[in-house]
Amino acid sequence: MSLDQVSRTVPAVFGRTHLEQDPVWERQFAEHLKETCSASELTSLYSRYRGDEGKIESELRRIIFTAMCKHAGHGLRLEPEVIVKHPETMELGDSVFIGSHAMIQGRYDGYCSIGSHVWIGPYSYFDARDLILEDYVGWGPGAKVLGSSHSGVPLDCPIIATDLQIQRVIVRCGADIGMNATILPGVEIGAQAIVGAGAVVTSNVPEYAVVAGVPARILRFRK
Repeated sequence: MSLDQVSRTVPAVFGRTHLEQDPVWERQFAEHLKETCSASELTSLYSRYRGDEGKIESELRRIIFTAMCKHAGHGLRLEPEVIVKHPETMELGDSVFIGSHAMIQGRYDGYCSIGSHVWIGPYSYFDARDLILEDYVGWGPGAKVLGSSHSGVPLDCPIIATDLQIQRVIVRCGADIGMNATILPGVEIGAQAIVGAGAVVTSNVPEYAVVAGVPARILRFRK
């Protein structure tokens, strides 16, 4: 979705959005760490400050996290105890908030894109091996996305030992995912859709739809 398309979708939000640029020294420090430290060294550094809530420690956590990622925009807010696997495959836009104890699990050959102005609640879980969250997505506390499943064949093998099938999950611009909802592999959530709390989404959700239940079903459309 282009910026022009997004602005037509949520014009009121764009009208009052303000982005404060990170201090130049922070961006330079993050770039220096990226150029001079290995992935394992960055992970070790991040773990030192992952749980701290002090101002300086929070700034260092954000700087190191930025260095770990393929790209991270300005205005990142990173709460304590966020766990991330393979951040080198992840791109974050501007003004992203990630709540405490969230887990983003990538894969060495995967891809994860988190757009600008995305809010991720605490204790969320992301199977981020092939995941796209577009701009202005709201992600409720404890909500989860699964992006893979085992084939289950041949039948004489334990399911966990069968081939892993990764399917892209996409959450379009402005969609809102309720607390403790679950999005299953291969699902696309349409722009400006609402997924109710505790819903289990097994199939695509049209734009502006409101869905809830297990499995999730359309209750109504917002327009």
